[in-house]
Amino acid sequence: MKTLLKTIYISILLTIFFSCNNEKVSFNDDDTTIIANLPQVNINTYGNEIVDEPKIKAEMTVIIDDEIDFTGNIGIEIRGSSSQMFPKKQFGVETRDANEEGISFSILGFPEEEDWILSAPYSDKSLMRNILIYDLSRDMNRYASRAKFVEVSINGEYNGLYILMEKLKRDSNRIDINKLKVDENIGEDLTGGYILKIDKASGFNETLYNDTNAITSHYAPNNASNNQKIYFNYDTPDFEEITPEQKAYITNFMYAFEDALAGSNFTDTTEGYRKYIDTQSFIDFFLLNELSNNVDGYRLSTWLTKDKNEKLKMGPIWDFNLAFGNANYCGGAETNVWAYKFNERCSQDFWQIPFWWDRLLSDPVFVSELKTRWVELRSGILSNQGIIDKIENYKNLLITSKAADNNFERWPVLDQYIWPNNYIGNTYSAEINYLKSWIQERTLWLDVEIMNL
Repeated sequence: MKTLLKTIYISILLTIFFSCNNEKVSFNDDDTTIIANLPQVNINTYGNEIVDEPKIKAEMTVIIDDEIDFTGNIGIEIRGSSSQMFPKKQFGVETRDANEEGISFSILGFPEEEDWILSAPYSDKSLMRNILIYDLSRDMNRYASRAKFVEVSINGEYNGLYILMEKLKRDSNRIDINKLKVDENIGEDLTGGYILKIDKASGFNETLYNDTNAITSHYAPNNASNNQKIYFNYDTPDFEEITPEQKAYITNFMYAFEDALAGSNFTDTTEGYRKYIDTQSFIDFFLLNELSNNVDGYRLSTWLTKDKNEKLKMGPIWDFNLAFGNANYCGGAETNVWAYKFNERCSQDFWQIPFWWDRLLSDPVFVSELKTRWVELRSGILSNQGIIDKIENYKNLLITSKAADNNFERWPVLDQYIWPNNYIGNTYSAEINYLKSWIQERTLWLDVEIMNL
């Protein structure tokens, strides 16, 4: 009986989605296919409200062109920090088995996992800032969350355009580092893998850091005017699972790195900062944050990994909704400022940028490597044409599938100020044109300024 009811339920979903939400594949007069529907995600919460912890029981069905890609039990909760002020919520999703235990599935062709995110672009009216930067990062051979546009309905009501994304976590197909076990507390086993974050503190108080949940840097951020500190949050193992020996190892490693970077012999190739970090990962992280003038860059949503017997790496990148000229504070809208100099513009902000970047850019060898990488990327992956082509492809997909129209009918934010917009376009096309123009001005400035470092 349960199987029969589920079959009827899915049949009803298919009928609703493809008769109401979107048109099917459309054709020109010459029968040339234009575009199919975006994947449709329907969530049934059985009438229960989705809350910010704990995850509630629900069922999710993902449909692509009349075919069911996934259907099954999930746990779902509201996620995010500042984004929770918006009426369009983003969600954390865990795929579950019949016993409500997490179980891995492949969704939309992504590698199997159980933890997923339905990101909800709202103040980002281009709808594409995150997916753009993540695609660019992967093109540079730097892992970033795989992501695809989808349309979401909750309990039969359309809720807008979303981006289905991989949650960042240790996994052979995501952040591919060694799994550090609880009994690995000596020798080389102790050297990795670790994931740290420079970010808001977890829990209800985003400014509450202590020795239990984070490492406190010994070095004050440059230009800070309110005695701010830098913290490295434990992510993997998290503060509840990390052993005293593991905590001591990664803490001392971070102290040794910062001491070497701050020291008078910091450029020494064997005993300076290079002993501790993968410089190329730092360079690519820098270039992606500067390309987009990410107002949160370096100080929030900043991930670091330390694999077994390896050096510290920057990344993966995360959360660029306020980048590419979409923030009207602390220089976030400008095309002619350095993102890494945020502290100079907003010295009172609680979350500041570590001293690392000023110091690294005082090393001629690091700067030379950065310039070489920028020139290489600008000739291909980060060329203006390459970036604009990506934007045009996203735009065409969202317009021809009617997903953009559907989203802005559900959430009529065009021509409205939504925090922290710098630009307010009257139309979706205006928002896209602003994004393209902003990027072209930004790269023009960076081409000169990077060579002048």
